[in-house]
Amino acid sequence: MSQPLENIEKVLASHKLSGDDYTHIKKILGREPNLVEIGIFSAMWSEHCSYKSSKVHLNGFPTKAPWVIQGPGENAGVIDIGGGYAAVFKMESHNHPSFIEPYQGAATGVGGIMRDVFTMGARPIANLNALRFGNVLNDDKTSSHQRYLVRGVVSGIGGYGNCMGVPTIGGETSFDECYNGNILVNAFTLGLAKSDEIFYGRADGIGNPVIYVGAKTGRDGLGGAVMSSDSFTEESKSLRPTVQVGDPFTEKLLLEACLELFKTEHVVGIQDMGAAGLTSSAFEMAGRSGSGMIMHLDKVPAREENMTPYDFMLSESQERMLLCAKKGSEAEIIKIFEKWDLDAAVIGEVTATGNMELFWHGEKCAEVPVNPVSEEAPVLNRPMSRPAYLDTIADVTINDFAKVSNQEAFEKLTKSMEVVDKSWIYTQYDSMVQTNTIKKGGMLDASVIRVKENKKALAMSADCNVRYCYIDPKGGAAAAVIESGRNVAMSGARPLAITDCLNYGNPENPEVMWQFGQGCLGIKEACLALTTPVIGGNVSLYNETNGISVFPTPSIATVGVNDDENRVLMSSFQGEGNTLYLVGENKSEFGGSLYMKEICGTVAGKLPEINYVNELALWELVIEANKKDLLACAKDASSGGVAIALAKMSAVSGLGCEVKMSVADERDIFAESMSRAIIEVKPENCAAFEAMLNGLACAKVGTIGGESIRVNDVSMSMHELQDNYFNTFKRVIERDL
Repeated sequence: MSQPLENIEKVLASHKLSGDDYTHIKKILGREPNLVEIGIFSAMWSEHCSYKSSKVHLNGFPTKAPWVIQGPGENAGVIDIGGGYAAVFKMESHNHPSFIEPYQGAATGVGGIMRDVFTMGARPIANLNALRFGNVLNDDKTSSHQRYLVRGVVSGIGGYGNCMGVPTIGGETSFDECYNGNILVNAFTLGLAKSDEIFYGRADGIGNPVIYVGAKTGRDGLGGAVMSSDSFTEESKSLRPTVQVGDPFTEKLLLEACLELFKTEHVVGIQDMGAAGLTSSAFEMAGRSGSGMIMHLDKVPAREENMTPYDFMLSESQERMLLCAKKGSEAEIIKIFEKWDLDAAVIGEVTATGNMELFWHGEKCAEVPVNPVSEEAPVLNRPMSRPAYLDTIADVTINDFAKVSNQEAFEKLTKSMEVVDKSWIYTQYDSMVQTNTIKKGGMLDASVIRVKENKKALAMSADCNVRYCYIDPKGGAAAAVIESGRNVAMSGARPLAITDCLNYGNPENPEVMWQFGQGCLGIKEACLALTTPVIGGNVSLYNETNGISVFPTPSIATVGVNDDENRVLMSSFQGEGNTLYLVGENKSEFGGSLYMKEICGTVAGKLPEINYVNELALWELVIEANKKDLLACAKDASSGGVAIALAKMSAVSGLGCEVKMSVADERDIFAESMSRAIIEVKPENCAAFEAMLNGLACAKVGTIGGESIRVNDVSMSMHELQDNYFNTFKRVIERDL
């Protein structure tokens, strides 16, 4: 093996390793490490791979339920959806790469999450995304750059997903100044597999071959996992080489080749080469099995000259897999991948040593024990302190600001970037490929896809109100779980499980670490109360630029099952003359509300009350009433309150409405009390629907019809409403073009 390193302080600094880390590494190895070994430890002990700052808070997440087949710890989570089929899904972040290079950063984020799903043996059938950008409204350099990032990220997501033939059927996009220096790009993929044909990332069986398949390896993405363990500065633009370059056409071939391979008996285990590339895939496969592995790095297919063992182990080139196969099946496997015009090479074998032994042209260039790399990674119980700002905002109410007429507020809120339709974004995504999409982007609340194989439908929604998370990190995270589940329930599906993407600032800041710890507590509480276990996810820290961290943003994606594909509930008005009900209690709750942000110009106040009993009762009412075919549509009332929910329903359907709701304060039409929904019922079904309320607060508030929307003392013509709703976003985002 090569000689120990000189100038070790500089080497450690470039690999984001501390002096204590180095002492620990020497103890594990029993000697001085070489550069390849330093690279391996650096990648595997990075924030991205080891969860060293977050692991202590993630312990205790509810992860089990009778329908959970696979929880956290694999490439993706798996739930049983009945009829012999399973849904495989996960959400991950690609924030740092997307900020540096928006097109490729977003594209490779989509590619990576799809590989996580199809490596489990599932065909991807739906994509979502949760995107956060800074202020795009102004004429200054910051807003201009944010508009550029929006255009690049959306183009990257659409380009990759469309080429793969996987529909992007929904998601959410929001804007806040806190993301000016650090955008968030969270990608979600759901796949379908037979419930007894799930594949896992394991390397079992001494002597079984280890086979590299997919695209050739280059130097792109070197240091990507390590880069995500640091904050941004002005110099971060020089990090462009750490961003991977994707090729969706190669990934499509890889998908089909893998699915063909899964029909054989050749595969023992398979793992995507994502963050930290060959290093993470090999160590994770061997680690899960308690085995060792020999790999000959000179046999790895390369697309650049003079590559070194370090390059091969740390490259994050895309569209690659590592698989453990049954001995004797090598030729058959290589034949399948060659048929799909992909590289395939036997590069090693499983051993009983418990060590990862790496060879370069016959000479051993590194040897690292597998178990300590994962089991002895630093677990940091970082200092935490409650942020001082919370005391300054807790008692702020809308009464501290000059009163604005409801009409003026309504006109402003219907043009809010959070409210308006994002068709400029979602029309760039193919939402109908595979011909299973029932409810797509722009149709409000959850997105829905049918499962032809068992005649059911899968509903999914990605949500997080970041203002709530700022004013109450625990309650805001719980509210994200609640809203995501509520959106799914409003489609008539029963929420079954979540995946999360926990985006926070610098964990070395005790206040950020407190926000993270509180967020985890909120997710645990909500998932337990709502019986929606966490089956996988991702933590993204160091979302900070020049010392300014983003708001806590725990994005939550919920998946639910509707037992009848023909009973998917819509979220916009369905027919003139139908009756509108408001289910749930309406209170003067404005903490963290859209009204307070847009009208009062602040993010402050107390979080609206959370009541899990009422929330579950609302879900149960909608799900069961929908089964009886009593409902025409249902939509949750959340951001912007009842008035804005009705405005969206009206704009999307093209139907007006006349609504009178009882309020203590005239501004309460914009209040954001939780556990509420607007439900449309045909007149002949009203009595049967009311008989199902079982004590839930409910009021008949209006009817559908007319050429305008009227809610108490506000009104707007359909022409003006639809212009505001459908055209505002395009006007803003294309301002520089």
